[in-house]
Amino acid sequence: MAVQQSVGADPYFPANGDSRYRVHRYELTLDYRPGPNRLAGAARINAIAGRSPLPELQLNLSDFKIGRVRVDGRPAHYTHRGGRLRVRPAKPVRPGAAFTVEVHWAGNPKPVSSPWGGLGWEELEDGALVASQPIGAPSWYPCNDRPADKASYQISITTPSAYAVVAGGRLLTRTTRASTTTWVYEQAAPTSSYLVGLAIGKYETVLLGDPGPGGVPQHGHIPAHLLPRFSRDFARQPQMMELFQELFGPYPFDEYAVVVTDEELDVPVEAQGLSLFGANHVDGARGSERLVAHELAHQWFGNSVSIADWRHIWLNEGFAKYAEWLWSERSGGPGAQQLAAAAHRLVSSMPKDLRLSDPGRKSMFDDRLYERGGLTLHALRCALGDDAFFRMLRGWVALHRGGSVTTANFAAHAARYASEPLDDLFATWVHGTRLPPLPRLEGRIPARPTHPPTNAEPA
Repeated sequence: MAVQQSVGADPYFPANGDSRYRVHRYELTLDYRPGPNRLAGAARINAIAGRSPLPELQLNLSDFKIGRVRVDGRPAHYTHRGGRLRVRPAKPVRPGAAFTVEVHWAGNPKPVSSPWGGLGWEELEDGALVASQPIGAPSWYPCNDRPADKASYQISITTPSAYAVVAGGRLLTRTTRASTTTWVYEQAAPTSSYLVGLAIGKYETVLLGDPGPGGVPQHGHIPAHLLPRFSRDFARQPQMMELFQELFGPYPFDEYAVVVTDEELDVPVEAQGLSLFGANHVDGARGSERLVAHELAHQWFGNSVSIADWRHIWLNEGFAKYAEWLWSERSGGPGAQQLAAAAHRLVSSMPKDLRLSDPGRKSMFDDRLYERGGLTLHALRCALGDDAFFRMLRGWVALHRGGSVTTANFAAHAARYASEPLDDLFATWVHGTRLPPLPRLEGRIPARPTHPPTNAEPA
C-alpha cells in the first residue's frame, strides 16, 4: 500500500482541508427524506494528528444546523462559518496521537457553489445523487476535504423503502423496518472525500456479465424504462474491464457499479467503485461508449492512484482519455494513432497557454487538459515502446495503489522504463505550453493478453 503524500494546503483550494492531521476512517450514519430533501447525520471521524500539537482543527461542512461536536467523547467548542467547522478540543491533541471527532448535523443539503456550477449533493425530481469533484463533499458530510487525505468509509443511510441506495463499496446489510430501509455500505480502500459517491432513487439492479471465479462483480442500477437501452450501451463494459486489467493491472476495488439517473447530466462523474451517468448517456446505440471506458479507467487513475493536490489533475484525466483510445484500438474502432492525430488537430486550433503540470484552477477541466494529457501518454508510449509503456503503467498502479501522487512522481517512475532520458518529452509536453509535433506509433496493442490477470491476483 502506498504512503500518502504529506502536503500543505491545496494551492487551488486553500480553504479546503487541514494538513495538520489525517483521517483514516469515516463512519457516517444518515437519514434522508427525499420529499422535503431533509438530511440528518452523525459522523464518527477517526484521525491522527501530525507532528505538532492540535489545539484546534478544521473540517469542511456546508450550511447545516450543528447538533453537537465531541473530540474523544468530550464536548468541544466549535464555530461554523463559511463552510468551515473549526473545532477546539477540551485539551490539545498530542503530536502523532489518534483521536476521534463526532459531529451531528441536520438540514436541507444543496450543492456547493463553484466556478463549474453546483457540486455535491443534488436533489433530483425523485431522489438524490452526489457528484462532488472537486470540492462538493462538504455539501453532505463533514470532512477533511483534500484529495490526498484518503480514508476508509462505512456509510449507513436510512430512506423510505420505495428508494434504493447505491454507494461505492460493498453492501453489507439492507434492513427494512416499517416504511424505511437502512442500507450499510463499506468502502475499505483509501478514498478521497470527493470520490464518495451516492445515489438514491427508484432503480432496477442488473448484473453486467458473469464475473466468474476471481472476477469483478459489475452491477448497473437503472430506471426500469431505460433498461433496454442500457443493456446495449453497457454491454461491452465487461470486456473493457478485462482489457484494463490486462493493461493497467488488477481492478483495485471489490466491486464496480454504474448508476443511470432518470435526469440528464452534463457529463458522467466517477466515484470510488461507482460511476454516475445521466439518462442522456444511454441512447441504445453505444453513443457514449467512450465515456463508459473513461469512467471505468478512473478507478485505476484518479481513484486508486489519487493526486496529491489539484495541480496534478492531468494524471487523472489524461490517463482516462488515453484509456478511451486504447479501448477503441482493441475493440475494432480507430486506433490510438488515429485518435491522437484528431486530438492533435483539435488542440493545435486552441490557445497555447495551458500547462499540464499546473493548469490553474480555471482550466482544471478545460478540454485541452484532457486531450493534451492523452497526447502526452501517446508520446510516452511512442518513446518507450508498447512493452515498456504498459509495464510502466502496471508498475505505476501497483506501486501507488491506495496512495497519492504528483507529476514529478510520474516523471521519475516513467524514466525507470526508458532507454534514453525523457527530460525533453516532459519539458515540452507536460511543463511547456507549445504543442510539440505528433509522434508516430507503429502497430496496435496485441489482440489478446499474454497473461490475463484476475481481480484475485496480487497488485
